[in-house]
Amino acid sequence: MLSLLPVPALAAPRPMPAAPSAPRPDLTGLRSVLRTAVGQGAPGALARLDDHGTVHRVAVGVADRRTGRALSTADRFRIGSVTKTFSAVVLLQLVDEGRLVLDAPVNRYLPGLLPDDRITVRHVLSHRSGLYDYSDDLFARSVPGFEAVRTKVFTYRQLIDRSLRHARTTAPGGAYSYSNTNFVVAGLLIEKLTGQPVATAYRRRIIEPLRLTDTFYVHPHTAIPGRYARGYLTPDTPGGALVDATRQTVSWAQSAGALISGAGDLDTFLSALLRDRLMSAGALKEMRRWVPAGGTQSYGLGLRRRRLSCGISVYGHTGAVQGYYTYAFTSGDGRRSLAALANASNSSKVHTTMLRTLDAAFCGSGTPLRRSTTPQDTAEDASGRGVESGRGAESGR
Repeated sequence: MLSLLPVPALAAPRPMPAAPSAPRPDLTGLRSVLRTAVGQGAPGALARLDDHGTVHRVAVGVADRRTGRALSTADRFRIGSVTKTFSAVVLLQLVDEGRLVLDAPVNRYLPGLLPDDRITVRHVLSHRSGLYDYSDDLFARSVPGFEAVRTKVFTYRQLIDRSLRHARTTAPGGAYSYSNTNFVVAGLLIEKLTGQPVATAYRRRIIEPLRLTDTFYVHPHTAIPGRYARGYLTPDTPGGALVDATRQTVSWAQSAGALISGAGDLDTFLSALLRDRLMSAGALKEMRRWVPAGGTQSYGLGLRRRRLSCGISVYGHTGAVQGYYTYAFTSGDGRRSLAALANASNSSKVHTTMLRTLDAAFCGSGTPLRRSTTPQDTAEDASGRGVESGRGAESGR
């Protein structure tokens, strides 16, 4: 049962102590995790690890089941809810510019959008608004739900209207409750305050300054530019044929989950974020005001903190959109970053396995990889809320 009571006031982030030397990454274990994911039904799996400037690349399986082309860490893919971190960065830059106040009501900037003036920008970015996740309805059945929206184009307000048909899940400022609706609201805020489409805001504020050559926001177009991995959706019925989900508008997600990127760009982005290159130190502190998010996870403003089995915490986001599971995390100092992908979705086995890439990358060979997640972690991420829904894991968590 979800609490309707406010959670305690957010604690100010503490200065991060100097970390001891991190364990060396377990590259053998990393490859083993990827092979296990392929053995569980993912056509391919990859990982790119940037460890203080030394880059390790591992890829197994295929990018295209029809042609048999091998998967490569140079392939582009849909990153699902990792998009949420990009959206949060843009809004925190606007805070730095004095154009947005985190604790102001969303309705100050978008009059009449939400039925409750108590819902603030901070509540939206930390999933504490109580706005129902419309994607839970869209993907109650994975394949039929996906085919119904594969080529459909929504407006932001149409998606928000779908959410507002339902009762809210918490009071404003209540407990964390993941909802893609929050980051659709974030997209509207970006467009209102910048006067630009979110594609332009991403490009001018993040993609171009960081020279991200594999990152694109193509909505409402369906094609992935250049060289890419095809994505495959696992049907709900065991033994059913995989569905090629590569071509889609991702219009049901937009600023909550429609970006395309590559492993190298994700490593660069997260490293830059944690090293204060994308916003002021004060804004990054706001991003890192954590609330409990189940299991070993906490959530800030569009950013996850995961505590691994060895006690190390890493920072980033998971992403799930039809055909793709993405994992993008970095160390507290931004100097060791991992981006991993399985070109499959709606498979709890594959998802749980791929989470073990984090232990291999950050904890080293002395950590039993089988203990890398808790049931709560798996339930939260496999629901897609990173872009995946609670039913069928396709709303992007």
